[in-house]
Amino acid sequence: MRESLRMGSRAIWLYIVAAIVVGSVAGYFVLSVPDSPKFQSEEGVLDLTQVQVSTNSQKLTGEWAFYWKELLSPEDIRVRSEKDGNQDHWISIPSSWLGYPLEGERLSGTGYATFRLIIQLSEQDRNERLALRLPSIFHAYKLWVNGELLTEVGEVGQDKTSMTPHLETKLLFFQPENDTVELVMQVANFNHKRGGITKYIELGGSNVLTVRTNLKIAADMFITASLLVIGIYNLLLFMLRRKDKAPLYFGLFTVLFGIRSLLGGEIMITQWFPHFPWELQFKMEYLILCVSGYIITMYFDCIFPHYVSRWFRLSTRVTTGAFCILVVVTPALIYTKLLLAIGVMVVLHMVYLMVGLVQAAMRRMEGALLFLLVSMVTLFTVVNDFLYYNGWSVIGNTSPLGLLIFTFAQMILLSSRFTKTATNEERIARELQSANDKLVEMNMNLERTVQERTQALSTAHDDLRTSYDRLLHSEQGRKKLLAYITHDLRMPLSSMLGYVEAVQDRVKPERDEQYLKYIRENTIRINRMIEELSFLSHLETGQVSYRMEPVQIIPFMRDFYEQYELVVRDAGLDFIIDIGDVEDQQPNLPIVEMDAKRVDQALFNLVSNAMKFTSRGGQVRIALAVNEVNQTGQAIISIQDSGIGIPRDQLEQIFERNYRYDQPGLDKGIEGSGLGLAICREIILAQGGTVRAESDGKRGATFYVTLPCIGDEGRG
Repeated sequence: MRESLRMGSRAIWLYIVAAIVVGSVAGYFVLSVPDSPKFQSEEGVLDLTQVQVSTNSQKLTGEWAFYWKELLSPEDIRVRSEKDGNQDHWISIPSSWLGYPLEGERLSGTGYATFRLIIQLSEQDRNERLALRLPSIFHAYKLWVNGELLTEVGEVGQDKTSMTPHLETKLLFFQPENDTVELVMQVANFNHKRGGITKYIELGGSNVLTVRTNLKIAADMFITASLLVIGIYNLLLFMLRRKDKAPLYFGLFTVLFGIRSLLGGEIMITQWFPHFPWELQFKMEYLILCVSGYIITMYFDCIFPHYVSRWFRLSTRVTTGAFCILVVVTPALIYTKLLLAIGVMVVLHMVYLMVGLVQAAMRRMEGALLFLLVSMVTLFTVVNDFLYYNGWSVIGNTSPLGLLIFTFAQMILLSSRFTKTATNEERIARELQSANDKLVEMNMNLERTVQERTQALSTAHDDLRTSYDRLLHSEQGRKKLLAYITHDLRMPLSSMLGYVEAVQDRVKPERDEQYLKYIRENTIRINRMIEELSFLSHLETGQVSYRMEPVQIIPFMRDFYEQYELVVRDAGLDFIIDIGDVEDQQPNLPIVEMDAKRVDQALFNLVSNAMKFTSRGGQVRIALAVNEVNQTGQAIISIQDSGIGIPRDQLEQIFERNYRYDQPGLDKGIEGSGLGLAICREIILAQGGTVRAESDGKRGATFYVTLPCIGDEGRG
């Protein structure tokens, strides 16, 4: 009874920790998602006359005037406008000029340019003290406000030798002279793969932006201090007890990411050390990213030994070392292009570790489930940061919070290990004392006791061997069954469980009938998947028999078309058959030796696949052609649709078991087990034929089934 209560208490605490972790991350994402800008500039003019900026800060998004390969002051722009008229090049901010189309060419990430924006203020803001909150801009800039040079970060130049990069966030204050504010910014970049204004510039009241900036600095400092203190504490623990290396790797990981948090967000490193070298700053950040995957792998190996394979340990050392060498010996312009590759390496490390964590959790190892939960949270935040730094996400600098949550969870895990160790020592001491008492008692009749124990051990050994053999056989079957069930039935079963819980909890009683309908449909789908999976397994193991007989392919094709014509047309698609000039070759009609029933099943799988990915009003076309290769006739049946197409790099994979290709814009409601094409391939291969697919990846796909001809009616 007491043990059950203890286990229940642990489960409750685990759920509480998981809820806190997930809730914290979800709340952070909600708070971090920037508001959609209500006002955007058009052709370099931002109209803010309908909003009071001093109390409701605005992000300066939209079109800015763009002067490529020109460093212009406000006076230069004014003179040019009077002489040549308005500027006709505009660029959306925030974004990099990398890939910007200009005069038939796309710009590279390096270069220099001038940006200009005119802001029209409301009457309430004309006499207010305003502020501009500037993020880190790649990688040197000058800013004029109403013709006055307000700040300069780094040194702007027209080439790499005359330009000095620097990263720093700024909060600038100014007093508008009238209802118009002119921003002119010169930006230069020759050291990074991306240049330009890649983050939001914010305009608002001085008090509002000051408070917001101070809160961000306080949050960054809290995360940094927490990571550093926890990391140093674990390093001290390792120095006191060097046998256990888990605190060493965990301490290194935490300290490194505490240092890295100084290099992101509000970039505290440059606020404390204004002359901190730009190149060293970037090398530190990239080196920390490179080694993080290896360090966390070694930490995982210490916590859960025997889950990291030797080949993975070796490959991660080689890969991490190679990336670190590239970062050290190459300039930033080169190694910053490797950010995506580094991100993929780190993510692959975490995915591999989470696979091991799933196995450990399934074996109910202590701390595995908690480790898995926080690792998933950390993975999401790290992936989001990589997407953000590549310009694909609007939420930035989330990894420090994810790592802080990960760190707290690991502290709980390590503390639990230390506590368990101390408890085990006490338990072992008590057991040793008890065993010693028993040994004194057993010493009086040692020979009889030894015989009894020997016999008992022999019996236990035999029972254990028998149980082991049974367990091994059962485990092999269980793993195979579990693999099939997990792969093929997880999604519909999870969906059914959700609907059942919705009906049980009376979430929306008015939709209970619809939920029950969904449950019935999913039950039918599961039954169909099981039948298809069973049939495919029989195909792959050669347990399906075929009735091979000569079949005239043209009548077979016509019968197939007539059988399924109404099915296709009821789906809102045109169904067309094209025999071409094959029928005109009488009496030399092609004959194929095949199992007509199975080939019919394979062709319908292809037609069904075409129907599934073709919108109403589309077309499905089947055709027959006869070719001769090496003096052997071949009947080629093609099934063509006008659907969404298949990416070229997935044309071979679509015939694999359970593979479903994904493509932007693909209807998520399309159902299927992913077994139809695999079944089709097995049937056609059994007939001695081949099946392949062609598509340009944009519109439509064509599947070709090739069957060997054995003769014709006109041959003797």
